[in-house]
Amino acid sequence: RTTAAAMRYTGLLVLRVTLACVFVAHGMHKLFGLWSGPGVGPGGVQATADHLARVGLQGGTTLAMLAGVVQLVGGAFVGCGLLTRWAASALLGYVAIGIWKEHFRWGFFLNWVGEHGRGNGLEYSIVLVGALVCLILAGSGRWSSDGRRAADAESRAMGRARVRGKH
Repeated sequence: RTTAAAMRYTGLLVLRVTLACVFVAHGMHKLFGLWSGPGVGPGGVQATADHLARVGLQGGTTLAMLAGVVQLVGGAFVGCGLLTRWAASALLGYVAIGIWKEHFRWGFFLNWVGEHGRGNGLEYSIVLVGALVCLILAGSGRWSSDGRRAADAESRAMGRARVRGKH
């Protein structure tokens, strides 16, 4: 392998693991209330359902659980590089709904000063969108479950071609 290829694989690995950490943590917060506290909120399914209702989404507990599962499972799949394009697409849908229902109205910047009554703007979501689109377009790279499966399929195809060539 060339150095450029190894750098590409490393870059995709770092991107996947970073996104996995973010989405898995958010999913665990939504589903189980982990890392609850000041600046993050109470967490858990009921608190998530209440928050979703405040931003105009109906569906309560079901929608809250779906949001948490998409983040938790989607993040884990992205981290492992398993069905990466599908998982990244599901996460992109989740982020797009957040932009539409909540972040767009607050402008571009996050609420860095913690101004009471003001939500966070688009900047964090834009970074997530860019990273997820990169994975959708580029795939998960060689150092992933998807990459391993593709390499195995390629190897089997080359073996079949060699066998056919000898007949």
